[in-house]
Amino acid sequence: MSVLGIDLGGTNVRAGLVRKGRLVRVEAVSIGSQGSQGEILKQIYQLVDPVVPSDLEGIGVGVPSVVDAKTGIVYDVTNIPSWKKVPVKSLLQRRYGVPTYVNNDANCFAAGEKYYGKGKKYNHLVGLIVGTGLGAGIIANGKLYSGANFGAGEFGMLPYKDHNFEYYCSGQFFGNVHQTSGEELFQRAGDGNRRALEIFSEFGTHLGEAVKAVLYAADPEIIIMGGSVSRSFWYFQEAMWKAIKHFAYSITVEKIKIEVSERQPIAILGAAALYQDAMK
Repeated sequence: MSVLGIDLGGTNVRAGLVRKGRLVRVEAVSIGSQGSQGEILKQIYQLVDPVVPSDLEGIGVGVPSVVDAKTGIVYDVTNIPSWKKVPVKSLLQRRYGVPTYVNNDANCFAAGEKYYGKGKKYNHLVGLIVGTGLGAGIIANGKLYSGANFGAGEFGMLPYKDHNFEYYCSGQFFGNVHQTSGEELFQRAGDGNRRALEIFSEFGTHLGEAVKAVLYAADPEIIIMGGSVSRSFWYFQEAMWKAIKHFAYSITVEKIKIEVSERQPIAILGAAALYQDAMK
């Protein structure tokens, strides 16, 4: 059985073929983000067509946008202005003749970890993306849970202090509060800069509060972090755990596991995992 995973980014598209749980082929192409809807679709087809095998069972697509997972329509795709409302599911099913599933990148991340990453042995997990924003995908009872309106996991939008969790618990924090970038602080922290380490500790305290919100809402067995800021986990984990220790239920604190994703092509694997999840 072969499943195709398509990761639609703002500036490039990657397609990967997954066979027997292994990623056996990956192709990528830059896309003209300012192109029309039809022009972007043509570029995607030109990438995908040569990758499609004769034994293709299904397709999964991850998109950085609002997605109606039932209809497979994507709305307002990040960095592609012409993609306001695109029926990706029906277009791909018509062209390739196999079941196609579409979801946002956070849900794909969670599915990827469940089926191909650190979440394999868990039935309840949250894939928490800590990057330019703060979003999450939820696996409940072994399957992806998107909610009635496909908006489950938007923990970053919860009110926190004078803004929301995303303001303080994503890469936005470093610019919003300290007028610097996470990348710059990462470099400075690596050199042992005290101020950079202090800022990461402050960030960890905020993120710990966001994790507590995740625990109250979803009660997972494990939280797996991804996204650009998660690379700095070593610098903020102590402060994060210190904040989590004040969670109301001590048994939850004792049991919860928090780890960082190690699967680099997780976006492609996560897209392919949408098919696996649908078939489960």
